[in-house]
Amino acid sequence: MSTMIEVKDLTKRYKKAEVNAVDGISFTVREGEFFVLLGPNGAGKTTTVSIMTTTLSPTSGTVLIAGLDLVRDAGRARQSLGIIFQNPSLDLNLTAEENVRFHAVLYGLYPFRPTFSTMPRRYRQQVHDLAAVLGLEKEIFKPVKTFSGGMKRKLEIVRSLIHRPEVLFLDEPTSGLDAGSRRKLWGYLSEVRRDHNTTIFLTTHYIEEAEGADTVCILNKGKIVSIGSPAQVKADLIDETIVIDAVDRNRLRSELERLCIPFSENGMFKVSPGGRSVHELIRSIETPLSMVNTHSPTLEDAYLEIVEEAR
Repeated sequence: MSTMIEVKDLTKRYKKAEVNAVDGISFTVREGEFFVLLGPNGAGKTTTVSIMTTTLSPTSGTVLIAGLDLVRDAGRARQSLGIIFQNPSLDLNLTAEENVRFHAVLYGLYPFRPTFSTMPRRYRQQVHDLAAVLGLEKEIFKPVKTFSGGMKRKLEIVRSLIHRPEVLFLDEPTSGLDAGSRRKLWGYLSEVRRDHNTTIFLTTHYIEEAEGADTVCILNKGKIVSIGSPAQVKADLIDETIVIDAVDRNRLRSELERLCIPFSENGMFKVSPGGRSVHELIRSIETPLSMVNTHSPTLEDAYLEIVEEAR
């Protein structure tokens, strides 16, 4: 697959700041890829996404989207982007459909028409289909000022998808949505990726949403800490551990110390294999064990390691 996003040596330092908010990061995103950016507060996620969506200028470095430089070709690059920001940017004095219609007209998708009924059939079908996916069929013609926070979030999603962007940036897209709406949204986004090869770039605090990503990139203090598939990131940041116990805990503790096997003790013994297989480690222990439990790290475990380190 071809490269859709290329970030090279991207740096951002705000005025009067002593350190870089984003500190020389580089990565690529393939066409049709599901890419997730994770990191604790202050890691540089928002700054990175703001630069990639042309709302903030970099201090140095380059970002190419669909081959277009975001500094030199910002206007053309925006035509390829769909953006769902965490904070809604809707006109509260318009109806939901009017917000969508003006967005479509601004993108040059359709000529302006004063009413929904006079818009082309294709547009009307798109609006109905997207509203149905997110459960807005009954509210699509109501004023946005009457909407709850969750309904505004759904409308933002409808608006961002109307022009079928090549790259869809999602900044906490399911924040404020109930579990059913989140499931419907991700089901629809999976269809969009499959049918249109749309590249999805996500920032989220729902770690389970990152488990299905092709690539996870974790930022901390403006730098990339780990990047790769979820499995690679887990292996990179946190080791598999084994929890063991014995009736004679004093004997087990002494043996682990004698064998120089790293462990922590909190009721039971949490042991790091240290490059050995679980079988090799267990065979090396002569003390009769009353319990053996292998713990494989999750992506959440790896992420929490970074969060704890950032505090």
